[in-house]
Amino acid sequence: ISFGLINIPIKIFSAVQESSIDMDMLDEKDHANIKFKRVNENTGKEVAYANIVKGYKIDDKYVILEDADFEAADAEKTKTINIQSFALESEINSIYYEQPYYLEPDKGAMNAYALLRDALEASGKVGVTSFVLRNKESLAILKPYKNVILLNRIRFEQEIRD
Repeated sequence: ISFGLINIPIKIFSAVQESSIDMDMLDEKDHANIKFKRVNENTGKEVAYANIVKGYKIDDKYVILEDADFEAADAEKTKTINIQSFALESEINSIYYEQPYYLEPDKGAMNAYALLRDALEASGKVGVTSFVLRNKESLAILKPYKNVILLNRIRFEQEIRD
């Protein structure tokens, strides 16, 4: 966590766990797994994974994108959660909330971590942050939750439908 000249080393953990049953598709007769093949829709022939490219369709034509194009577009990884500002939590509509994470102080960071957590608690404000997670820039809020700091990833405004 970084703001101004202060850096607080932390570890990040998902605050939720999914609980769904993973089902396989089976042939009714002998219960064999059903496999999916990559098939060329024009020829009906199977295409090897090494021969598959990614494309974006524009006006009935495809622009082919290569790995280098995706790497150039990736957000810069900084490994830092930057606090941009502070706001009242009531100023952030819950429709923007996406995914919660627990933040735990790293070795030697407990005092600074506790100071930030307690300051957020006392002020009634949340830290508005930006960070990169899995090559995607994200916005989030930091808020005290029980005895930890909770990072709640939030959606960008353009992600919300009208």
